[in-house]
Amino acid sequence: MASHNYYPSTPPLFFIFIFIFSFTPTTSADHNLSAASFYDVLESHALPIGLFPKGISAFSIDPSTGRFLLHLVYSSPCKAEFETHVRYQCNITGTISFAKIANLSGVAAQELFLWLPVKGIRVDVPSTGLIYFDVGVVFKQFSLSFFETPKDCNAIKGDEGGDDDDDDDDVVSFDDRHRGPVVENHSGDFVRNRFTDEERKAVS
Repeated sequence: MASHNYYPSTPPLFFIFIFIFSFTPTTSADHNLSAASFYDVLESHALPIGLFPKGISAFSIDPSTGRFLLHLVYSSPCKAEFETHVRYQCNITGTISFAKIANLSGVAAQELFLWLPVKGIRVDVPSTGLIYFDVGVVFKQFSLSFFETPKDCNAIKGDEGGDDDDDDDDVVSFDDRHRGPVVENHSGDFVRNRFTDEERKAVS
């Protein structure tokens, strides 16, 4: 009589787990999810997803305060072109609430030959089709249509060994307590420049 060897059958659920783990997302997929998740946060707060560029590698947010931290994939500051140029640092922080971002750090907008740090961003509710950047001395007004989709962010010449040009101008912020601009150079040092009498009258 022929002998029969019986082996316990492998549960079908086992093969399901093997199949799932064989297709575990890679770091690249995590990057896409991180970017998509942040864009969802912007949309849920009535803000356009194009405020920040392509290349978000990770972000974190405190739901109780709205404080967030963005990491970009770039190794040095980069700029995106809208109605004006906007400069982004590798790490960006801010506090998001409905229709606005406050306490923003790591973003600057170009005005002539200067980079002015963007301290906050807001949109009108109900929407007027406009968006406002708080650069300290004024609110710069733009059309929302410029920020409908995330832009490519290009390395700023000089930060990666290129020739210096106007794109490498210092970021200037205005300190109302001392009535003078505080200039942050590329080494991260801050230098305070005093206004002349003519400049003091111009900003009064």
